[in-house]
Amino acid sequence: MKKTILLAIAILPSVVAFGQKAGGMWIPTELNEKEMKDLGMKISAKDIFNTQKPSIKDAVVQFNGGCTAEVISPKGLLLTNHHCGYGQIQAHSTVENDLLSNGFWAKNTEGELPNPGVTVDFITDIVEVSDKILPGSENLSPEEAKKYIAKNIEDFKATAKLKPFQKVVVKPMYDGNKYYAFTIETFKDIRLVGAPPQSIGKFGSDTDNWVWPRHTGDFSLFRIYADKNNQPAEYSKDNVPYTPKYSLPISIKDLKEGDFTFVFGFPGRTTEYLPSIAVEKIIQDIDPARIKVRDVALKTLDEKMRADDATRIKYASKYASVANYWKKWSGEVEGLKKSNAVAKKQAYEQKLGNLNPEVQKTIAQFNQLYTQQAPYALNDAYYQEVVRNAETLRLANMFVNYVNRVESGSANQDYTNSFKKTLTNFYKNYDGELDAKVTAKLLALYAEKTPQDFLPNGFQQFSEVNQNLQTIENWSKNSIISGRKALDGAFINQDIDKVFASPQLVATLKNDPFYQLALTLGSIYAQKTYPQLSQLQNQIDALQKKYMKLQMDTDKEKKFFPDANSTLRVTYGVVKGSNPRDAVSYGYQTSLSGVMEKYIPGDYEFDVPKRLIDLYQKKDYGQYADKTGEVPVNFTATNHTTGGNSGSPAIDAHGNLVGLNFDRQWEGTMSDINFDPRFSRNIMVNTKYILFVIDKFADAKWLLNEMKIVK
Repeated sequence: MKKTILLAIAILPSVVAFGQKAGGMWIPTELNEKEMKDLGMKISAKDIFNTQKPSIKDAVVQFNGGCTAEVISPKGLLLTNHHCGYGQIQAHSTVENDLLSNGFWAKNTEGELPNPGVTVDFITDIVEVSDKILPGSENLSPEEAKKYIAKNIEDFKATAKLKPFQKVVVKPMYDGNKYYAFTIETFKDIRLVGAPPQSIGKFGSDTDNWVWPRHTGDFSLFRIYADKNNQPAEYSKDNVPYTPKYSLPISIKDLKEGDFTFVFGFPGRTTEYLPSIAVEKIIQDIDPARIKVRDVALKTLDEKMRADDATRIKYASKYASVANYWKKWSGEVEGLKKSNAVAKKQAYEQKLGNLNPEVQKTIAQFNQLYTQQAPYALNDAYYQEVVRNAETLRLANMFVNYVNRVESGSANQDYTNSFKKTLTNFYKNYDGELDAKVTAKLLALYAEKTPQDFLPNGFQQFSEVNQNLQTIENWSKNSIISGRKALDGAFINQDIDKVFASPQLVATLKNDPFYQLALTLGSIYAQKTYPQLSQLQNQIDALQKKYMKLQMDTDKEKKFFPDANSTLRVTYGVVKGSNPRDAVSYGYQTSLSGVMEKYIPGDYEFDVPKRLIDLYQKKDYGQYADKTGEVPVNFTATNHTTGGNSGSPAIDAHGNLVGLNFDRQWEGTMSDINFDPRFSRNIMVNTKYILFVIDKFADAKWLLNEMKIVK
């Protein structure tokens, strides 16, 4: 047995152990094809992106400006995440017909549901245009260069020959050292075709967010419609399903550890080329400040939510929203420390500095600027998080903005109507007494963590939590913002239109103690923090551009990729489990049995539909069982992903769809800053599970008939 294991290891390429060595979100016209093929890719770069003939890029779209989706049939059928289509599913839901809870499956194209305002964007071409954008900007100040480049971009776009449904977007890459033009075709008639109930599509919900093992069927189906000429058009009942240039075949072959995969999509933002001092500040200052504020808020909310079901239901979504990045930042700090990110970057800076003395000067300048910026950046982190997570302060800031708009004459009817709607929705799920506790604790934390120079005069009165609670209770008796005053102008108790009709509204707001506190805090921040923070950041950004160029000019051994910026990218890796901590080992794949192990009847996160339970008990898996007899649900790989990759296709060595990206493993969330293949894992829904749900659970076989399924 031992001999067999050793032989299996020996015949695998060494890079298979972790996948790509240094991460990468590659522009599809500039792929690292050699490493991809070393890892096992059988197709060519031209099969992935080609403007001369159909290629995989013709099946990948940006979904509604944020997520990614992919075309999986010759009739324009789109696959994306359930959480990406959540807003549309919710919009079609009513109390009588709750599609979120029950799921939705159109019986035919006539039953597909339109979604006004939803768009998908195809990228038809990518061209580097640096020579048209940058010349003449070299010796300008950062502010002058910004204006000059913006004008050049507009001039370039004015010369582009485009069809009515096309646009061109010019984006900076490599910290502004290069510019690329993306030609985009936008389709505007996108219809909902199918979605599992959220007990499948959101299974595990907040508890499992950023976590592995995972058991979530995070997918939904839409369809692109076009006019009779197969061109983009506004919604019309006369539109027909779009015929794409290319659609992805779907594989239901078993996945093995070490199998090559690549993910094609629109990752949002990464900062892989920061200097070591910047990463050090994130680990020591910025992330801990953000985590601390949210930790206080979450513990306070959780205490009440555990004691009261009504509060738990009312605050479930808010709690999840606060916890989302709290968990992400916690994992980021742990991952950066564990991967020795600072030391690794310091060693690289030393290596470059030995080759190029200009690098040494640049790093010294970075150290000086980040040290100067540190107190302002730390105050910014605390201020932003406090005013975001103390809901009463967030409300007060909304009203500050409203009063400013009124007094400047810019509060037109559209703005006012939108603001009323925002307030109505906010107060619907707002508990003033609960938030009083959150606000009291966060004010005390802010007083404790903030140097006197950044605080309003007399703010030390808020340094004690119990005293803060008493102050807030007293203020609430005379505050319309807190929503707890049952007298004139209490937004939570009266018709909001009547409140806004009051000629005294602005004067009442300006006398409100919460309004005055928010205004004072905001004014001090605007005077003492923001100008210095932004001025130093402009200098850092200009230096970062220089440093990026120095890296590319000095390190001739390294193949560079640009940071993510919501443009079309390819990342790649191998199917792989993980060993995130001492004595902890995770397999690469979960199964339907794991869903049933987590099943909690009636629980909003871990309930399971009866139909799925029946299929499990009967083992009615059809062709979707793997060789172990299980239906695979989720799997992990070493692809370098981030926000925006939600809904991205995971594609195998032969160009077949094998998974749907939807999350990352908590222990590897530092990959936005420092990709480390030892810890970084993306999480995907297995296509076997997607088709199993469509076929066996939903009995929507008519959709399968559209697809090319590779067995």
